[in-house]
Amino acid sequence: MELKQYLDSTYLKTATQAELTEAENLTVVNTIVDEAIQEQFKLVMIRPEMVKLAKEKITTANVKVGVGTVIDFPEGRGALQEKLQEAEKAIADGVDDLDFVVDYTSFKAGKIADVKEQVLACTKLGLANDKIVKWIIEVAALNNQQIVRLSALIKNVVLSNFEEEHYQSVFVKSSTGFYKTTDGQSNGATVPTIKLMLENSFPLSVKAAGGVRTYEEAMQMITLGVKRIGTSSAKAIVSDGNASDGY
Repeated sequence: MELKQYLDSTYLKTATQAELTEAENLTVVNTIVDEAIQEQFKLVMIRPEMVKLAKEKITTANVKVGVGTVIDFPEGRGALQEKLQEAEKAIADGVDDLDFVVDYTSFKAGKIADVKEQVLACTKLGLANDKIVKWIIEVAALNNQQIVRLSALIKNVVLSNFEEEHYQSVFVKSSTGFYKTTDGQSNGATVPTIKLMLENSFPLSVKAAGGVRTYEEAMQMITLGVKRIGTSSAKAIVSDGNASDGY
């Protein structure tokens, strides 16, 4: 088992969120991309406006590192057409993985048909362009029953509309890492939530994102059965180190 091939090295902060200038934030992005190239992680996950830059650097380096981005991030409340347009731009810029934030607010409000429509249309766009599609359900915003139901909804849309050969290209992903929780509760992947996702999204794969910061935590998630891990601590993880904060 090659740990690096499970890791999506992630940096999704804007300059404002990171309290940096635009130039300083660009330097951080370049560093993250360079680390991914050096370590040959599975993928580097960055904001849409950085996809073209990352793709050019990786192509020049001639390494097998994917470029992923987030769509309708971080709340997932954009209209379907906005989701599709943002994804189309990322595809044009050379993205490999599209991590859509599902409209979990509409799901919680009972607008199930709307959620199914967006999952179908966006997944169809991604698969038609040979991309990996991941659906972020934002587990910290959901209770256990909602995690079960939303994971199953995504699975059922895929199984009902696409051939079995495509199942391996669609993931259910835990978190954005940006959801604001109270009382110090986790806003990312936890063992209980990942177990619920694995049980209810199979045969789709699961990506654990947010809160995985050590080698031990990464191995725990892989042992559970996840196929990808999104983390801003990828370098520390493969160095068997610990990261005190971050995604």
